[in-house]
This record gives sequence, structure tokens and C-alpha cells, in this order.
Amino acid sequence: FILTDTTIKACQYNGKGFFDLTAANVTTYTPVVKKFYPTLADLNAATNEITTPANYLSAAGIVYVKVTTNEGCTGNAKITLAYLPTPVVTEATISECYLENNETKAAFNLSLANVSTESPITKKYYPTFVDASNGTNEILNPLAYVSANAAVYIRVYNSNGCYAIAKANLVVIPPKRSPILVDKIICIDARTNLDAGPGYQSYLWNTGATTQVLSGVPVGDYWVILKDNGCSVKQFVSVKKAVDPVISEIEISNNTATVKVTGGKAPYKYAVDSPTNWQDSNVFTGLSRGQHIFYVKDAYNCTPIFVEVTVPNLLNAITPNGDNKNDFIDYSELAYKENLSFVIYDRYGNKIFTGSKFNNYKWDGKHFDKKILTGTYWYHINWNEPNKEKTPIKYSGWILVKNID
Repeated sequence: FILTDTTIKACQYNGKGFFDLTAANVTTYTPVVKKFYPTLADLNAATNEITTPANYLSAAGIVYVKVTTNEGCTGNAKITLAYLPTPVVTEATISECYLENNETKAAFNLSLANVSTESPITKKYYPTFVDASNGTNEILNPLAYVSANAAVYIRVYNSNGCYAIAKANLVVIPPKRSPILVDKIICIDARTNLDAGPGYQSYLWNTGATTQVLSGVPVGDYWVILKDNGCSVKQFVSVKKAVDPVISEIEISNNTATVKVTGGKAPYKYAVDSPTNWQDSNVFTGLSRGQHIFYVKDAYNCTPIFVEVTVPNLLNAITPNGDNKNDFIDYSELAYKENLSFVIYDRYGNKIFTGSKFNNYKWDGKHFDKKILTGTYWYHINWNEPNKEKTPIKYSGWILVKNID
């Protein structure tokens, strides 16, 4: 019978391939028995027989087959092991815009990974190289694969059914928000500009403007769609009304007033009677008795706030001797003020008089209808001005009582 040397081919991975030696057509004579050996010496010695000839893992090379007929005739043939072409692949990168509900991830179309120029090819996708090598955990949604920055691995098959593994890097393009587009605070009747900053492909404001700067906008809420690197992000920004400062309290001692302010934005400026002569100090001296208007503005320089205050005409001495001259200290004219409080103390802090509607806020220098000793006494007069802020006014000082019989 006739034996012919032949060649069989298989796909190779990492320098080896699985060869089906039984498919080697070395003779047309039948029936025969074939035994395969890695070397001719093994064949001659009948040693190291290949026991898995249908799935023989080997590098390219030569093996030998011993063929025996039913009649007992034998012969040898050489089988050359060669590789089928393997696809040539390259590493690729896919970039996609972030997901709005998860900015660290994107939905990738893995089929866009340009890992080979050969044609025709088919692809299968895997999350790790180990999975790609073992053919496990195949990615079944390659057209919309949600992932953070990572890599996937692709089996690229050619028409022979051989494959190579290619790496595809997945890059999430993050939103590029403007670092300079921040909320602003302005006066209620003012206007301002909103600058989204340079370097974007396009701008689209909620007003319809398509410029980098949105000019002359009043208090309100705004947004702009910024496009960069093919991806867009909607950024919100607010123009807020400056919160007015509040004159929380005015303390008056004789003819000196101290204006206390809360809220707004320091530093504050202060003025009295006219919003022109501004000063940094909140203390005003040399005030005349009667009505005064105190003005305050903060660092935003908006329309000043103001409070009108009564500086009382307080006597520094009374002589309650019944001659109808300086017999009383009388604050009945302040009775219309809210929460009016008029209290006099002695040097030890003992309360000796409390003004009320019943005594009409008048004191005759007596304590429980008895004349007090001649001396200096201290007083506090407090009230709230009848404005919407109910500004507290605190007046303090001293008075000399001369009891002359």
C-alpha cells in the first residue's frame, strides 16, 4: 500500500496549536490502524505514543505515523504541523461621553474598537484577559456596555476560525464645567454679566444666547449648555439679590449713639441724617436731641437701609422741691414707642423707679413716696422704633437729684 507525507494546519495560540492528527490523509488504503509518535525514533522504538491524536497540543513541527493494514503490512509517514494565519490585531481606545446619572461611567459601543484591518472578521468581547483566553463571561451587550474607565478584551476571529486577543481601552469623557461660572450676588435693581469662560466648542444659554458671556442679566436663575470634546454639560448658575443688612440695635448714651448691624456683607458704612457723609465707625457723637435718621450700607453698596430714632431730651439734674422748676424727669412724650421701658437705679444697682402708663413715665425723685437722698442715679430707657424691623433703642446715662427742702 502507498503512504504519502502530508501537512495539517491548526490555529496557534501562544506558540502552540491543537492538531487533529487523525485528519492527516497519508493513505487511501482501508482499513488501517494508525499510531502517532513525536519523533521517528519513538516510532521505531514504539515509545511515547501520542495518546490524544485528535486533539494534540504542539508547536509547529513534524510528527510521525505508523500505519498497519489488516494483513500485517506496516509503513511510516511524516506529518508536518503548520499554523493557519492568525488575525493581526492592535490595541485600540474608545472614548464616550459620561452618563448624566453617573458621571464616572459611559455607555460604550465596543464594536467601534478598531483592533484589526483584516476582513472579514468577527468579534467577541470579554471583561478580562483571562475571560477572553478561556472564553468565559462573554459581554452580551457590546453595543451599549456601561463601564467606568477600564479595558475590555476582544477575540478577533478570521475566516479560518483562528483568533487573536486585542485590548480595547475604555475612556469616559467627564463633563467639563466652567470653574469661573459661579453664583453672583447683586443689588435688586442692578445688572451683571455671566461669563462661562473660554475654550468650549459652543455655548447655549437658556435665554437663547450662544456667546461666552451673557451680558446685563438681572436677579434670576440661569443655565448654559457647554460643549467640549463632543460632550455637553448643562451648568446652572444663579444671580441672587444681596441680603440687606439690618440695624439690630442702637445704643444711646447722652449725645452719643452706637449703631449695631447684623446681616449683609461687612465691612459696613454708616451715616446720620443724610446718606452722603459716610464713615467706617458705627459711633456718632455730638448728636442733638430729637429725631435722627441713621443710614447703613454694606460691601455690596446697595440702597442704604435706615432707621429714624428719637434722641431723648434727658435732664442731667432735677430739684424736686415743688417750685415747678425741674421737679420731674418726664418721658411721657415717648409713651407711643413700643415696649417702652424707663428704669432708674441707685449706685448699688437697686431699682428705685420703673416708668409705666400708670405714672405716665414721670419721676418726681421719690421712692415709695419718700424723697431720696441727694446724689447721682443711673437710668436705662429702652424701646422699639415703630418700623418693620422694630429696631431696639437703648438709652443710658446718669442724673443728679438735688432734694432741697
